[in-house]
Amino acid sequence: MEEDARRYAPSVARNKDAIAGVLARYLPSSGLVLEIASGSGEHAVHFASTFPALVFQPTDPSEEARASIAAWRQEGALPNMRAPLALDVTAAPWPINYADAVTCINMIHIAPWEATLGLVAGAARIIPPGGLLFLYGPYKRAGQHTAPSNADFDASLRERDARWGVRDLETVAAEATAMGFAAPMIEAMPANNLSLIFRRLG
Repeated sequence: MEEDARRYAPSVARNKDAIAGVLARYLPSSGLVLEIASGSGEHAVHFASTFPALVFQPTDPSEEARASIAAWRQEGALPNMRAPLALDVTAAPWPINYADAVTCINMIHIAPWEATLGLVAGAARIIPPGGLLFLYGPYKRAGQHTAPSNADFDASLRERDARWGVRDLETVAAEATAMGFAAPMIEAMPANNLSLIFRRLG
């Protein structure tokens, strides 16, 4: 019997509908959505099912993650979900040169700061004017955690890897602005997370 390569991220079940609700207000009606650091692939399957007029391109640098994404894709049999690509945000150029929107969920706090810089720079290269960069996760605001649980989470991340940690929203926004994005629209999400919606300027 063939082993099931699908992986499960408990947070996806908790946040996928809330995220889809925000994306429904900001994604284009049609086009290509590039997902960075797709992880298990559960978000990609859910969004492809929720938005059938859009094409979703999942990516991940991890071979195990890509195997999970491919298994979820096969099980879902969704015609608008592409096979996963190997993509390291810090490497240029990316293996895809155009997307109408780029989404990245729960990556930048579980990666070195260089990954955030690579993400913003890469998104700026491939998103057209008016296109969307969507980031989701916990953030500090004005250098302060928004909840005690986020402070605890930040400490646990830094114990695992000193290069990780909950980022300051204003610092992330400044990097995006420097790369040609407008100031973000900010939406509060469950469990003290935030959605940041950046539009590419012309």
